[in-house]
Amino acid sequence: MRCILVGIKTKEKKEKELKQSLSELEGLVEAVNGVTLGKLYQKKDVPDPSTFIGKGKIKQLKELAEGINADTIVFDADLTPVQITNIENITNTNVLDRTDLILQIFSQRAKTKQAKLQVELATLEHELPRIYGQKGKSLSRIGGGMRTKGAGEKIGEIKVRTIKDRISRIKKELEKIKKQRYQQRKWRNKDINVLKVSLVGYTNAGKSTLLKKLTKRDTFISDQLFATLDTKTSYITFPDIGKKVLITDTVGFVKNMPKELMDAFMATLEELEDADLILHVIDVSDENWTEKMKTVEEILKKINVHEKPVVVVLNKIDKLIPSEEYLENTDHGMLTGNRETVIVSTEKGWNMEKLHNILKKYALKKVIAYAGG
Repeated sequence: MRCILVGIKTKEKKEKELKQSLSELEGLVEAVNGVTLGKLYQKKDVPDPSTFIGKGKIKQLKELAEGINADTIVFDADLTPVQITNIENITNTNVLDRTDLILQIFSQRAKTKQAKLQVELATLEHELPRIYGQKGKSLSRIGGGMRTKGAGEKIGEIKVRTIKDRISRIKKELEKIKKQRYQQRKWRNKDINVLKVSLVGYTNAGKSTLLKKLTKRDTFISDQLFATLDTKTSYITFPDIGKKVLITDTVGFVKNMPKELMDAFMATLEELEDADLILHVIDVSDENWTEKMKTVEEILKKINVHEKPVVVVLNKIDKLIPSEEYLENTDHGMLTGNRETVIVSTEKGWNMEKLHNILKKYALKKVIAYAGG
């Protein structure tokens, strides 16, 4: 996939924000083994309803695509069916919007039955409005193809009914899985000697690496956005105090997470509801880490778990300082809202013992709180 990335700078979006967003979009392209050949953006208060970027820019985009032999154009926004069709017809390329791209990644990475069903549900819910809005090109994206008006309308009706039926069946299957997971969590909740911890963070913050380091158990790790999608739970045992810590990894967040994906992956985030402690993992080597921290905090508020105890784990410090000795003079507490903060390098193993001690402290707190209640 040889791509050109496209975005617009509106009154609400500063140029710096646009460049950061396009940079993240480039990471998403890499996650599906694509390559970004160029980027195009413009200042425009309101997206053009026909081509998103307007006649002049769409002509420039066509020439750019032909000149560098790009086969795909990815827009840093959600497009309407009309916009997709018009842009594809003018540029003779495949056109994806931001949600299309994320869904492609999720489709490739989903391993468990639950994750696969969630991805399929999100994809169908994203495509359904396109069928209502268009009977031609968008149908071919889902398997249609006839272009005559009458046949197109008939195919559209069949597609809508088929997709709605499939959505209904998927939701029923997910509900069964949800009940099974609830029973599993209910069983865990009975044991006061088990501290339940959930890892959250922006995608590629290093959560999977942290899970492996803390529990010393293998888990898939890759330096890519959305490298892992499925919920993973492992544990640490503290024999000296007779406690166990269950640690659950969750799917990474991104800014402006598509609604379909937020809805579809809410089951994954349900693990957070029963967590005794949340470890918010942050890539401190990322120059935009404070903004990404706020994005995660906003999502935690949306799912009503923001008042749970949180320890901020500032990861990848080895990219900023040469050795572990410098950690003593490194303080980011003020930048994390004076929350309990630990600075680590999961790659080098720096400060892992300190994080273990924090988990042990919260495990003891749970028993004390239970006894007091």
